[in-house]
Amino acid sequence: MHTEYRWYALYVATRKEKLVASAISEKGYECFLPVCNSRRLWSDRVKVVPVPLFQGYVFSRFDARYRLPLLTTPGVRGVVGNGKVPASIPDHELEAIRLAVQNGFAIEACDGLEQGDPVRVTKGALAGVEAEFVRYRGTDRLVLSVSLIQRSVAVEIDRLCVEPIKKRAA
Repeated sequence: MHTEYRWYALYVATRKEKLVASAISEKGYECFLPVCNSRRLWSDRVKVVPVPLFQGYVFSRFDARYRLPLLTTPGVRGVVGNGKVPASIPDHELEAIRLAVQNGFAIEACDGLEQGDPVRVTKGALAGVEAEFVRYRGTDRLVLSVSLIQRSVAVEIDRLCVEPIKKRAA
């Protein structure tokens, strides 16, 4: 009986993606670790460095029934799925990402910030300030409000300087 190998996402230790991808490849499995250039804010400059597009994940093609060799690879925490049942990824989804990376498109992971999301400033003169995230005329901004008088101002800020605030349960 022929089993078609499918793509799966392996949940791996953060910052171990490259080591895991290398180890899995050495075991003979097909592996995909898309990387992109990311701007990193240092104390004195902004540097562009290659980073995994999906931090904490490596993609591999295998027969899910025989996943033990992958699970015993150092750095692998598990196969993404529903409970203990691995969930496969459609080929076309990973192929689209592979084509974008291979053809030099400007590609970056999305942080999931949407218009109106609450954020906290992590760096700079406004560090610690909580505000609402907006995009205005193509730039990232914070909305700082004085609720008593129902007035707000928008401040342009580098997206690297903010982090999302977990939404509180109602």
